[in-house]
Amino acid sequence: MSKSIRIVVLIAALALVAAACGDDDDATTTTAAAGGETTTTAAAGETTTTAAGETTTTAAGETTTTAGGETACAGGIAVLLPDSASSARWESDDRRFFKASFEAAGLVENTDFTIVNAEGDPATQQTQAEAALAAGATVILLTNLDSGSGAAIIELARNSGAAVIDYDRLTVEGSGADVYVSFNNVAVGQTMADVIGPDIDALGGTPNVVMLNGGPTDNNAALFKRGYNEASEYAVSTKVADGTWALAADQDTPNWDNQEALTIFEQILVDTGGEVDAVFAANDGLANSVIQALKNGGFEPVPLSGQDATVAGMQNVLSGWQTMSVYKPIQAEAEAAAAAALALRCGEDPTSIAFEGESTLIDPATNEIGGASGVPYIALTPIGVTVDNIAETVIADGFRTWDEICTGEFEQYCPADR
Repeated sequence: MSKSIRIVVLIAALALVAAACGDDDDATTTTAAAGGETTTTAAAGETTTTAAGETTTTAAGETTTTAGGETACAGGIAVLLPDSASSARWESDDRRFFKASFEAAGLVENTDFTIVNAEGDPATQQTQAEAALAAGATVILLTNLDSGSGAAIIELARNSGAAVIDYDRLTVEGSGADVYVSFNNVAVGQTMADVIGPDIDALGGTPNVVMLNGGPTDNNAALFKRGYNEASEYAVSTKVADGTWALAADQDTPNWDNQEALTIFEQILVDTGGEVDAVFAANDGLANSVIQALKNGGFEPVPLSGQDATVAGMQNVLSGWQTMSVYKPIQAEAEAAAAAALALRCGEDPTSIAFEGESTLIDPATNEIGGASGVPYIALTPIGVTVDNIAETVIADGFRTWDEICTGEFEQYCPADR
């Protein structure tokens, strides 16, 4: 059985537990057939008492208590997405996968769970967190816009007794989340270098390489860069140090803004006299900005990385303008995070879920992975996608379809027998 299937099975199992928790406003009582044990769910702010006499209360009043006094599923789950500009994935992919996962577990949107998007505004995201906690959320599933604002939200949640999952981006400031669910982001950057590195070497001479990195306040961007700059056999720093490649530019992109990336790369072309032979672009949006600048300037394609396997990214890969994209099976990531959220809601260990990758620790202060201390880290495995394996990866997984990729001018690059 695949790990993604096991996650679905776990979500279904947790659904049985969640169903017992209920979300009715009125107090209800049930008795277990095995031993006459009483389970009580109270209306908001009321106190529940078990057959054994233990008493518990939650802010939302949605508490299930066993005869042994153990509290099970309580409160709601709030998903706080960052924006829709830095990557299409947040609205087109993550939202739908979270919704499907929670509904499969028997939860009802806007009753048991909410999904909101801050659209790039940290103040909006904090307001969304405050509203969720006031409404009785016991789990916050957070993709921060920066570590400072993320730390403030984690502190709010701590003060309200809620658990926090860092989703896709680690909050490196403050007390840290309860668990971090993401791909191994160093491996993401390493995969970029592993795939386009041989193409750069094949150019001969001393190719001029550009690193067009993500947002300077995004910890993930630092991890991606560590991957392609340090971790690979084709690491930029190694190749530049031994004289194989030359570093033409190393630029961060504020807020991952694609328009800003276009301006930055156009200036790089000016500064280098157009002598750019390869580009490490940290995601598909940045890669598309590079492609736009190259086309505008009348240049030919160069070895170019990307990330997220967006529709535009896959179109650029098929047409030969982008060498590869790192496919992070977002469905698996969202399902793992949803399973972790359901586990936390029900008082279970979130790291006990099944997933494709490894369970380890990450130190937010140093980004050290696998040390003796840190935030529990559910680290999934990324996949490099090229024109040669699109069908076996993003298409086979159902993450992308030929119909959405093969439109307009890109139809000519698609297989006839699809």
